[in-house]
Amino acid sequence: MKACAGLCALLLYPLLALAGPKAGIDQLEKDFNAAYAANDLDKYFSYYAADAVLWFPDGRTDLASYRKMWTAYIDSGAKLQRATLSDYRVKLSPQGDAAVASYLLHVTTLEASKRVTHEDYQETDVWFKAAGAWKIAHVHYSSPAPRPVPAPVTPRKPTPTSPAPVSPALPPGPVPAQK
Repeated sequence: MKACAGLCALLLYPLLALAGPKAGIDQLEKDFNAAYAANDLDKYFSYYAADAVLWFPDGRTDLASYRKMWTAYIDSGAKLQRATLSDYRVKLSPQGDAAVASYLLHVTTLEASKRVTHEDYQETDVWFKAAGAWKIAHVHYSSPAPRPVPAPVTPRKPTPTSPAPVSPALPPGPVPAQK
């Protein structure tokens, strides 16, 4: 019995050990996206590694360029009103020093022109743990592919050259008498 318990503990230990890092990444993602939604630029940018690689719909950039662009956008009078996540998933490296979080990000923005926009993005954040701290090393942020719009269905009208719709045939046998 002790051998069985020891074997179970040995097999479950890696899963239990990863529960801590996953919970840590979950909290980091929650805090990272809360800072983004709150327009707290200093806190938001503190989650990134200095050499982070960022892929956005307009292409690849570095952290310094992104910080300059995003700060100018917010300073122009724009602000995020809300950023919510759905379809959230996390994968951890076997060593527990890297994590990939992916999710759909729903963003509501009040632009400087006072126009409100609602946008959806697919985001993947790659976190590396170095010197005891988790930092975002890579972000991929893209718009979802447009969904195909089904063609409208229109009823077919008989034309002089097409046959009229056929009624279903009566079952074989005598025609029932009507009362």
